[in-house]
Amino acid sequence: LRRAFRIFEDLIRGFRKLHFVGPCVTVFGSARFPESHPYYDLSRRIGAELARAGFTVMTGGGPGLMEAANKGAYFGKSPSIGLNISLPHEQYPNPYLSPHLCFQFHYFAMRKLHFVQRARALIAFPGGYGTLDELFEALTLIQTGKIDNFPIVVMGTEYWRELVQLIEKMARAG
Repeated sequence: LRRAFRIFEDLIRGFRKLHFVGPCVTVFGSARFPESHPYYDLSRRIGAELARAGFTVMTGGGPGLMEAANKGAYFGKSPSIGLNISLPHEQYPNPYLSPHLCFQFHYFAMRKLHFVQRARALIAFPGGYGTLDELFEALTLIQTGKIDNFPIVVMGTEYWRELVQLIEKMARAG
């Protein structure tokens, strides 16, 4: 019963606070890429361009490429959402989040639901298992018709090349 209430709390808190947020673009990517990495600068520039286009930027709210996208939005004067998750390391809120739009989730499923619920598009930068999980969750929801189709952009051609080849192989196999 305690778990059900905690899930419900994650669900309702997100719906209540994000209800009035404008159109969002969700940005996924590694928490481990430092500010000196070229993908950090690219993610920051993407966040700034999204802000200029009138979008709210939503990330996992942590360091690395998530921080970069939030930083671009922050300096672009756009709301910047962070959907943090309780983890033993790495997942602390970055300083570029709109204070009233920084959340701490306990369950990945509730966090992922909010990532796609308001997204008009998804941008996936290079990352690890978490990024892959979030990307494949969105692809699965679109494929099964559980959410409306929206653009998914993967940044970093060289990084994603082998994965795209695997997906093309799966498509050929039916």
